[in-house]
This record gives sequence, structure tokens and C-alpha cells, in this order.
Amino acid sequence: MPTIMKNMPKSESGKKPPVGRNVAVLAYDGLCTFEFGIAVEVFGLPRPEISDWYRFIVCAIEPGPLAATGGFKLIAAGGLKQLRQADTVIVPGWRGIHTPVPEPLLKALRAAHARGARLVSFCSGVFVLAATGLLTGRRATTHWRYAAQLARAYPDIRIEPDVLYVDEGQILTSAGSAAALDLSLHLVRRDHGPRIANQVARRLVIPPHRDGGQAQFIDQPVQEEGAALAALFDWMRRNLQRELPIRLLAQRAHMSERTFLRRFEDATGTTPKDWVIEQRLSRARELLEGSGMPVERVATECGFGSADTLRHHFRTRLKLSPKRYRDRFELSA
Repeated sequence: MPTIMKNMPKSESGKKPPVGRNVAVLAYDGLCTFEFGIAVEVFGLPRPEISDWYRFIVCAIEPGPLAATGGFKLIAAGGLKQLRQADTVIVPGWRGIHTPVPEPLLKALRAAHARGARLVSFCSGVFVLAATGLLTGRRATTHWRYAAQLARAYPDIRIEPDVLYVDEGQILTSAGSAAALDLSLHLVRRDHGPRIANQVARRLVIPPHRDGGQAQFIDQPVQEEGAALAALFDWMRRNLQRELPIRLLAQRAHMSERTFLRRFEDATGTTPKDWVIEQRLSRARELLEGSGMPVERVATECGFGSADTLRHHFRTRLKLSPKRYRDRFELSA
């Protein structure tokens, strides 16, 4: 599955999207508490150890106090007027996929977009962005449960139903629940670089980077298969520089090749070949960001064998070259 993260696209005006230091998260009656909490945790938590961190405000779209999922009420510090100063506006879910979006909110979001602000949706919040008309002709995603309804309601949107998030430059959308964390870290990575994103991820005790194109879910639950393969996954990660033929992997898993291929896909949602490529790319990104190794050595260390092969997979899956990746994300930059 291709990675959905694009190469820092420009907005319609031809300018790069804003850095997004002023972050506003919407609050509404019937608030989706988990998605709202993610926005607060990532962007609203004070981080004095990080220079020029985000300035954060909660903006109510209607008079409060506002009911939130879980049985409590919320009073916001700001309202729709405060969106005028926002560089990034986050829509943390929506109170119902068939619930109309108030016109004042639609007007405020269109105005924010027109002046270059980023619009971000978590989970069902994409229905709010869709109602603005700004997603027409663009790619977007949402929770897999809502993808069909979104496609029916807005056929002009190019729905990506199986990915974690979609970055269209000025408009970004995430899949359900925890995928909002992946998109949030992606934004931190864009704005502050990989070292800060990794630091925030450690605070959250989550992986620092999952590609937008990773599948939202696995069709079959992983039980015995996942447990049996767990040790093999660890071994494969430690031996990415080696050849990893199916024959060898099946032997280490104590399975026939046919059984191994079936159980591997059940456990990961992909083939061994694609899984290994993604792991090698992940390792290559780490080395390009922090090691200072020449590209040729990075390719060898990750198991790609040659710089040309490494470049091929970077361009195919990440849409940029290893050199451009290093120029953008190297920790010393």
C-alpha cells in the first residue's frame, strides 16, 4: 500500500503551509472526548524544554457548558472568533456523521483555509471538513466504519478507506481514534523535526512514526499466529542487512512455506516482502536522520544492498530521495 504522506505540498496560493504554532481545537456539544484529549495532550500540554512550542486554545462552536462523552461538561476559553488567529485548526471528531454542521462553523473554517491555516480532522471530524466543500477533489480518510457513508455523502472526495492518515498539505485527515496520534506526531515532525517528534512520542509511550499509508486494521484477529511469529519479527528486525528468503523465514517459524505465508499475512496484513521493505525503510530513516552515514552505507546497513535500490524504494514509497529526506529531517539541521 503506498504511503499517503506527500512531499510537503504547497497550498493553493503556491506558498508552503504555515508552521502552525497557533493551534486551535474545536469543542462542541457531544464532544468526542478521546480525540479531543489527543489534541490537548500533543499540542496543549506545556513543554518548556522545547523552544517555540505550540500556543494552544480550545474554541467552542456554541455557548457552553458543553457535554462531552463520558458524562462531564466543558467550558472553553475561546470561541469561533479565536479561529482567526489559528494557524492550525483541529476538528476532534463530530457528534454524528449525519448531524448537520452549523453554518457559522463552516464559514469560519473556510475563512481559515483561505488565509492559509491548516485544517485537521480526527476520525469523524472529516464530515465537518467535507461539509465546507474544501475536500472536493482531494484525498481524505476517516474511521473505516464511516468510509462508505462518507463516500456516499460526498462522492467528489477521493476516499482512502484503509490508511492511518492523509496529508494533503493544507488539509489533513486521520482515521479513527488512535490514528489521530499518528497524524499529530506527523504534524510535530513536520513543524519541529524528527528529534522533537521522537521526544514527544517517548512521553506518550508510543512508536515515533507510523506511515500514513499503513493499514488501519487487520482483517483477522492475531492470537496464536501473532504469538508464534513475535520472536521471528524481532529476529528479522535485527537481521535486516541479511537476505531473508521465505524458505529461511518459514524454517525459523517451524512452518511450511504455504502455512507461513498465510499466517504472516493474517498477523501483519501484508506479505513478508513488503513487511521487510517497510522495516528497512524505517531503519534507513533513522540512520539518515541521526547517523551521518553516507547513503551507500545506509543502504548496506538496512539490507537494500545498493544506494540505487534504496533510492528506488524511497521514491516509490516516500515520494522523495534519501538525500532530500536527510536534508529535511537530519537531527543536526
